[in-house]
Amino acid sequence: MTAPALSVSLRFVARETQVRKGEPVTCGLPWPRGAVHDEKRFRLVGSDGIPAALQTRVLDRWPDGSVRWCLFDFLATVDGKSDGYRVEAGEPVSLPPLPDFPVQAKEHEPLFALSAADASAKIVSDVAGQDVIESGPIRRRFALSLPRFGDCVLFGWADFFAGVPVARVQLTIRNPNPADHPGGNWDLGNGGSVYLKAFAILPPEGHRVGASRIHYSPEPGVPFQSTDRGIDIYQCSSGGEHWQSDNHLDRHRKIPLRYRGYRLDDKAKVERDGMRATPIIAKEQDGNWFGITTPTFWENFPKRLSADANGFSLNLFPSDSEGETELQGGEQKTHTFYVAFGRDTVTNEPMVWCRSPLVVHADPEWYAVCGIVPYLTPKSTDPNTAYLALVDQAIEGPDTFIHKREKIDEYGWRHFGDIYGDHEAVYHTGPAPMISHYNNQYDCVAGFLYQFFRSGDVRWLTQGLECADHTVDIDVYHTDGDKAAYNRGLFWHTYHYAGADTGTHRSYPKILRRGPQASTTTKMDQLGETAEKLKKSYAVGGGPASSHNYNAGLMLAYYLAGNPLYRDTAVDLAQFVLDMEDPSRTPFRFLSREYTGLATESGGGGYHGPGRASANSILALLVGHQLAGDRKFLDKAEQIIRRVAHPKQNLDRLDLLNAELRWFYTMFLQALGRYLDYKIELGERDQAYTYARLTLLHYARWMADHERPILDTPEKLQYPTETWAAQDMRKVEVFQYAAKHAEGAENARFMERAEWFFRYVESKLSEFPTRSLCRPVVLMMNFGWSRAWWQQHPTETAPVPTIAVSADEFGDWQMFIPQKLKAIKRAKLLVVAGAATCAMLGVALIAWWLI
Repeated sequence: MTAPALSVSLRFVARETQVRKGEPVTCGLPWPRGAVHDEKRFRLVGSDGIPAALQTRVLDRWPDGSVRWCLFDFLATVDGKSDGYRVEAGEPVSLPPLPDFPVQAKEHEPLFALSAADASAKIVSDVAGQDVIESGPIRRRFALSLPRFGDCVLFGWADFFAGVPVARVQLTIRNPNPADHPGGNWDLGNGGSVYLKAFAILPPEGHRVGASRIHYSPEPGVPFQSTDRGIDIYQCSSGGEHWQSDNHLDRHRKIPLRYRGYRLDDKAKVERDGMRATPIIAKEQDGNWFGITTPTFWENFPKRLSADANGFSLNLFPSDSEGETELQGGEQKTHTFYVAFGRDTVTNEPMVWCRSPLVVHADPEWYAVCGIVPYLTPKSTDPNTAYLALVDQAIEGPDTFIHKREKIDEYGWRHFGDIYGDHEAVYHTGPAPMISHYNNQYDCVAGFLYQFFRSGDVRWLTQGLECADHTVDIDVYHTDGDKAAYNRGLFWHTYHYAGADTGTHRSYPKILRRGPQASTTTKMDQLGETAEKLKKSYAVGGGPASSHNYNAGLMLAYYLAGNPLYRDTAVDLAQFVLDMEDPSRTPFRFLSREYTGLATESGGGGYHGPGRASANSILALLVGHQLAGDRKFLDKAEQIIRRVAHPKQNLDRLDLLNAELRWFYTMFLQALGRYLDYKIELGERDQAYTYARLTLLHYARWMADHERPILDTPEKLQYPTETWAAQDMRKVEVFQYAAKHAEGAENARFMERAEWFFRYVESKLSEFPTRSLCRPVVLMMNFGWSRAWWQQHPTETAPVPTIAVSADEFGDWQMFIPQKLKAIKRAKLLVVAGAATCAMLGVALIAWWLI
């Protein structure tokens, strides 16, 4: 008897509910370990029950070689129903031939022209699809042949689809210059920036001009209108209530926005205004059609879309005569837009589907059964209602992350996708909200996507991918021209309890505004001793650093969307750990070949015990290994584990109960638990696995005896806020990991401690009126959801090591001494030795002279 085919049903969501006929869809779906080895076995069954064409590309495989994530492309026809399609694993089937690709899907065929200008130069160049980098029956991807523009690097690709005369283009402009950051300030206006006057998409050179009719719709819900004169739609600001927010200060500390929303100028009619445009322009010319649109048009203002008898223009960085766009050193911006080369047949009105593409996903039960995130359960099976209420504050109620966006107008091409760090404004008393940017702290991207997997609610997915886009473009330092401790790293969030001012996303700014340190605008150099204390208290906040390095969410975003920018950035952040540790990249390389220790120092003071730096470094390296398959990442993770922790450490000497100084040791233990799970997944139960397992149990036993809620002693905290209650959810995960590796009574004890701390956090955090602030909600998004799985599987145990050794066989642990300290010590010895040598030579010379 033949076993039933493995099958996953698909769900479709669109903001605009028009019927879609053959809309190109690209989506990533996971598969259980061992289920499918050959991607040719995948087949798509349509809503009519008939097999349909499907294109596949494996994004990741399980260690046994079976498919873990696969990217699927197909043409979907939906009429408002949320289901009907499914992907199966079975025998291949014969399919009728697909429609041909449009003529523009040829190598070296001009797709559009690019016009870019800054204060001193201008380029106009045709852009063609140069090399085919992905090809299948549904979609072909061409790398774009892009010119270099001044200091900027341009790169991207165009996707074409069978039978659909529309190209989906992704274009990135990057400023690879290192930024000047005097005193650790990364403000607008610093050296290294590029100032753009325009960056526009135009018809290709030689595009035939003739009598034409222009059809346009400025925003969803507004019917198409026609003109034969011309149309110009300029989104000047977000259109929100707080469109003049200090969030939009430029390098001159001015807000350059002239009016609220967008302005539409129909050359044949009167000018009119609107708030939030996502325009489509389709040009009908001698029976031919040409159209253009871009999603998230108003969200990424300023933007301009216009057309006249000579063609069209999509200006991605428009500026008026006095304006400019500053792209800081190491900053980039990625734009996605759609270009139609013929009459669009997907929706009744042209290109509406491009303005609001279908979102395709599986049910929560599928993501859970596939095991792509350990301990994942569907939200519907989670009995912990108080915890779920804390999480859902992100998307439900009066203080969601969308509400937070509106409060400070977290829009515009640099800000959209980031989260307002409103927890930093709790001491602010000014008339306007204090601006603070969160910069993927604690991996917001991962938190959004975990909750999407659990619930199937696409609001989580949408915000997760928006946050991923922002993180990749703005929060990562895309340069190789600075020091290794900064290059390609992730920037910190805005400085604690201080306004961002012109510091945008770069730790503390030159000017601290409206924080507890200064009630009015105050320059850093005017704060004197206070400024020095601020700088020292946040010494690692002067740029990218290991303590703020999160890439797991980017990996998940890559698996869901297939965008290689997510993957490449995630791998870069893993490589960042290796590069910052490389002793050959520092001025001390001639005196010491020891590692720099930058990947493990947490809290300053030469502390290289378990902490946030080592935790984030290990997690980043595990992601790098999973995505790239390079053993160097896993080897470095194991080296870091041995450096900072040991199964025989004297834990009382580490002062772990000092929450202000050592709270982050639980971050390391969470990373240690994840490392053990990953080693089990790889089938590696070797000596390194044994070491980590014994270390985790050593710490968990100490925690079971000594740990208590941080807020039990609020007098020991500088700021006893709701965040401390949320941070205690980390202890839940540590005890769960430890229980997995324990036996008998010890297993039960750890499980009891996990449950106790979980209930404590649920109750304590719910008491705070500030529980909906950004930081505690992000912590709940990321931690605590695994509790439901453990409540359902309380006796789950991990496999024992294949190499049985005791803790005694690993010797003793000593605090790591980094390269800089060893180099300084050797330099002093050289000075002393040099002085002694000079003294001896002097005595010899005197004796010789006397003789």
